[in-house]
Amino acid sequence: MLKFLVFSLFFSIGLLAHAQSCTGLWITIDDATGYKKSIVELYKKEGVLYGKVVYIYKRGKDGPNSKCTECSGKLYNQPILGMLIAKQLKWNGSEWEGGTILDPDNGKTYTCSMWLNENNHDKLNVRGYIGPFYRTQEWIRTDKIPTD
Repeated sequence: MLKFLVFSLFFSIGLLAHAQSCTGLWITIDDATGYKKSIVELYKKEGVLYGKVVYIYKRGKDGPNSKCTECSGKLYNQPILGMLIAKQLKWNGSEWEGGTILDPDNGKTYTCSMWLNENNHDKLNVRGYIGPFYRTQEWIRTDKIPTD
């Protein structure tokens, strides 16, 4: 009986941890229009969180063919589709922080933190900082990439 209780406890904790994970596919929303902009896949590699653009909605400048014309260095004029935009975020016990996020629309890189909405784990708060100033976006979880 005790083994069953211990197993049930660990199984339940595992399910809860998975449900609260921010890895997976997330829809980004354009701040100016409120329309869906892209889908970013967040994934962990060796305990560090990264994110890449895996889909671009057609409403963008050039849709799926958009290039990072505002980026500098090796990212200049590179395709946004497939681009690694979130890097090196580390878990602090309550949120992912200390990494960076690139905004391909303006080519700027921001210090970044991410955390799940405590009331709805299908919403992710993504905050970009420059010094004391910040902007927070809300990304929406999805389980699929459109096939169009």
